[in-house]
Amino acid sequence: MDTVNLSNGVTTEDERGRDGRQAEVVEPEAAARPDLSDASSDREKLLHDKAELQDLLQRRQAEFENFRRRTERERSDIFEFAAMDAVKALLPVLDDFERALKAKSADDEYSRGMELIYNRLYESLRKLGLEPFSSDVTTFNPHIHHAVEMVDTKDHPDQTILDEYQKGFNFKGRLVRPAMVKVAVNP
Repeated sequence: MDTVNLSNGVTTEDERGRDGRQAEVVEPEAAARPDLSDASSDREKLLHDKAELQDLLQRRQAEFENFRRRTERERSDIFEFAAMDAVKALLPVLDDFERALKAKSADDEYSRGMELIYNRLYESLRKLGLEPFSSDVTTFNPHIHHAVEMVDTKDHPDQTILDEYQKGFNFKGRLVRPAMVKVAVNP
């Protein structure tokens, strides 16, 4: 049966340890004061350490998120540049098909087959992101045109495109090949 100690020096069963020895009786006021200041300083130190660790955790999480985004962007750029190189390698084939279609042929079936192959190749490249320049542009722009011939003339305004020798193309908004043009120059 549990007994209660009424501070008269009588030890109860609750105050004894498991081995049966009597536990020491400590006055509550004397024990709390020195431990309270130590506990307060320990608490402040622990709160400071916790704040530092939370700050470090937040910084590491932000660094990791930035790393993940940068890696994903670099990966997509690598795939885009690889596709751009493949499209760039196929542009001369597309040009050859265009020249072959302009040539006269005695066999209409052969011409029709060449036209179908050209259209299929062109549509496949267009779906990947290939875009020809607009042929409506009549003024020379050095960012998208390559002047291979300059003609002195007063019949046309200065920097007017007179002829286009080779089409220019963009791939997903980036210049793949400038258009080769003949430009009028006023002396």
